[in-house]
Amino acid sequence: MPQPSPRSPGRFLLRAVLTTLAVLVTAATGFFIWQGFYPVQSANGWSYEVIQEDVQKAASLVPLPDGGLLVSQELKHDKGNILHIAADGKRRVMIDGLSKPDGMIAAQGGWVFSQETPNRPVQLLKDGKVSDLFMGNLVQGLWNDGDYLYAIEDSGEDGRLLRYRWSDGELTVLREHLRESEAITRCTDGNLLYTEKKKGVIHRFSDDGKDPVLLGGLNQPTFLMCDARGLWISEDSTHRARLLLWDGKGEPRTILSFLKAPQSIVPDGKGGYLLAEGGRNRVLQLTPAD
Repeated sequence: MPQPSPRSPGRFLLRAVLTTLAVLVTAATGFFIWQGFYPVQSANGWSYEVIQEDVQKAASLVPLPDGGLLVSQELKHDKGNILHIAADGKRRVMIDGLSKPDGMIAAQGGWVFSQETPNRPVQLLKDGKVSDLFMGNLVQGLWNDGDYLYAIEDSGEDGRLLRYRWSDGELTVLREHLRESEAITRCTDGNLLYTEKKKGVIHRFSDDGKDPVLLGGLNQPTFLMCDARGLWISEDSTHRARLLLWDGKGEPRTILSFLKAPQSIVPDGKGGYLLAEGGRNRVLQLTPAD
């Protein structure tokens, strides 16, 4: 069978196809690199600065009264830890050997923390000692209201919402079969809210068990916090993630954009906020203009 000559139309067509594919691959690669390095953008009336770097997979934050900060470094395979950063910048690991330490919240004069790993206990760190509270399965979000500690599991389609009673240690399963539920919080109006990340929704917990969707159409909502300004929502997306603020009306407002896997947001005690940006291994301080 005769072979196509170097100048044949078939040869030119093949070269054109390969060239086009190379251009597309290069463009796609450049686009993802651009997304990773494009600087975070803040909305009008807000500014931010990087206050801590080299915090591996920064997840949960607990500001301390003395100006220090606790940060969970969400590394896998027992390489994670809870890091103490003093007001003068000195660092020390308080607890190591953890696997994806994710949730962390002040409670009972100490700090409760979880590990987003199968069959790991939710634990209390108090007076330098760690004690087990209850067993969970990929526990991520935590919320403490004084009488109860709430925990939610990011377990595919089998996640649970749990309630632990401090007075006697009773553990109650409030909800089951949740899909990638990562956050739980109680708002100033008394409503208990939780996310289903895969569905992109936020539910309002209701006594009748129906739990209506309070807000939908979100991109991987991972962390919630309520305060006088409204409901804060961070999106656990690797590229072009946002920090949103919703006042309960219309669409949420984008406060920060072009984030990379942002996690918890907490008040900084100065009228602003601290945000863990796990995808860039750092902590941001967000400040309002007013």
